[in-house]
Amino acid sequence: MPSHPARATADTAAHPSPLSGASERPVLEVDGIWKKFGDHDVLVDVSLSVRRGQTVCILGPSGSGKSTLLRCVNWLERPDHGHIYLSGQRIGFRQKSELPMSQAELAPIRARIGMVFQHFNLWPHLTVLGNLIEAPIFVQRRPREEVIAEAEALLEKIDLREKRDVYPARLSGGQKQRVAIARALAMRPSVLLFDEATSALDPELMGEVLVVMEELAKDGMTMVVVTHEMGFARDAADEIVFLDRGRVVEVSPPDKFFDVPKTERARQFLQRYGSSLRTGLRDVRASEARQ
Repeated sequence: MPSHPARATADTAAHPSPLSGASERPVLEVDGIWKKFGDHDVLVDVSLSVRRGQTVCILGPSGSGKSTLLRCVNWLERPDHGHIYLSGQRIGFRQKSELPMSQAELAPIRARIGMVFQHFNLWPHLTVLGNLIEAPIFVQRRPREEVIAEAEALLEKIDLREKRDVYPARLSGGQKQRVAIARALAMRPSVLLFDEATSALDPELMGEVLVVMEELAKDGMTMVVVTHEMGFARDAADEIVFLDRGRVVEVSPPDKFFDVPKTERARQFLQRYGSSLRTGLRDVRASEARQ
């Protein structure tokens, strides 16, 4: 099933393939990443790239290294080997050097990499608005009035403007996760990482978060999404990266991956998880329309 045909056309025009001689580098480049915990190889020579405006979904069984890969991207975990670049800037090491960056040097880079976790991680002592404006004001040193205006526009976008002055304890799980997404967007990130953002939610609340994520994809937000929601990946992704045992097994457009996977391991995975393909974003929207 093709996804985002209009966006695919726009991306092709604005970001031609490397064979066309285009000079613009991908927003995110992961080049030959290895990571071990003890004697266990968690990531083995993993490489991928994400163009501006692209949504890449990372799929794979539990324990395949998906979350560790995201943590390596923003240097919450330091890779043992390999390189990661954000808009051409190497992450984790000083320019033209093998000396590691300090936490202070990493901070402005991490501010350009938004991350949405499974369990929200909202600040409980701040209101919804407070959660959105804290980092842009005190970390990025942006003008308060500008930040508040952008935060209110984000709350409008995620349909939570009426929760502006509410504390997280009074929100549902789905509302908390939507606020977490808006908080990440408030930092104006170059790329947004999602680590199983819906796994802690029941099916009804999961749908409202997936719809927000789909809208971000349609709007051209650059995203890397680790998910077990096959329907979302089929409907919203521009590219699927399938990991197994820490290795990239297959990289394909979603229609090819789900309809005619290239590898036997991908076929086995889809046979096991195929039932969730019937619960895509079109089904979520149909359910909402009936309510």
